[in-house]
Amino acid sequence: MIPFNAPPIVGSEVEYMQSAMASGKLCGDGGFTRRCQQWMEQHFGSRKVLLTPSCTASLEMAALLIDLQPGDEVIMPSYTFVSTANAFVLRGATIVFVDVRPDTLNIDETLIEAAITPKTRAIVPVHYAGVACEMDSIMALAAKHKLYVIEDAAQGVMSQYKGRALGTIGHIGCFSFHETKNYTAGGEGGATLINDAKLVDRAEIIREKGTNRSQFFRGQVDKYTWRDIGSSYLMADLQAAYLWAQLEAAEQINQQRLRLWQRYYDALQPLAAAGRIELPVVPKNCRHNAHMFYIKLRDSDDRQALINWMKEAEILTVFHYIPLHSSPAGERFGRFHGDDAFTTRESERLLRLPLFYNLSDNNQRTVISSLLSFFA
Repeated sequence: MIPFNAPPIVGSEVEYMQSAMASGKLCGDGGFTRRCQQWMEQHFGSRKVLLTPSCTASLEMAALLIDLQPGDEVIMPSYTFVSTANAFVLRGATIVFVDVRPDTLNIDETLIEAAITPKTRAIVPVHYAGVACEMDSIMALAAKHKLYVIEDAAQGVMSQYKGRALGTIGHIGCFSFHETKNYTAGGEGGATLINDAKLVDRAEIIREKGTNRSQFFRGQVDKYTWRDIGSSYLMADLQAAYLWAQLEAAEQINQQRLRLWQRYYDALQPLAAAGRIELPVVPKNCRHNAHMFYIKLRDSDDRQALINWMKEAEILTVFHYIPLHSSPAGERFGRFHGDDAFTTRESERLLRLPLFYNLSDNNQRTVISSLLSFFA
């Protein structure tokens, strides 16, 4: 079976993990954590990067950091992973879902302002497939209405919008290093990017269980105490060691994924030209990271037929999110503003193809051949 995904392996992970074990510092904020954080601050241009156990944890940190209160509202797309909403629901917020654009499947920036009410506190753009949302419009709206912007850039590591790294444009950005992402921290992992200078000190406190422990270890205070609400949002240094191997090879991984993505695109272009499928759209002002390659079929029946066909060929293909607003929890904790013109329709016909760093050329050719034979 050709899997849909396999965690990236570059070869130096074990060496670095053994080094972390030998250091005697396996918990958070060890040497490998500092390397990873500094690397991301320098390469992406974020004011402060803090590694976390997951992107879910990063989103929860963000909700705490903006002092979200029960009854507040947060605007986001419904076509996203449950963690995007859960992080804010946990603070008592109501989720206001807005329709997506049919081209990128990102939140439709032209529909956001109509969903803003006096209770709105934040906008959460989700950069689907590592393709940027229209951030200039979103940031302008946020400034006009005095709202926070929290970028869910779980899929956006190494992607850019008008030359700026995703995750660094909003007040807060959230990365994922889950094993399904382009770069992993050994299975799970995330990072919180603090881009607003006023939030940096409190972010460190929230991440350290509500204490000023980080300031203590830097010698800024003579003892650390409980200062604020918080939780345990540190990544283990053993995981950071695995991630460091990935970041050292970040451009190599990125270029290989882009090659695989382009090979799919070129091979399937004739089917798209014939109107049999639709291919991903990457706007001109965006540089994507080849996080995924998907196609859109006519409807869910066509999609299921293709899934079955590929499974017979021992190739695993998968669809993606069930829109959150149509789920029991989505109906309970949120509401959909306006018409669902595209969210459900597009979600029912999208199919993701195998794409991962260690995917061999032979296996990709097999995937392409099986696809073409289905449509033939």
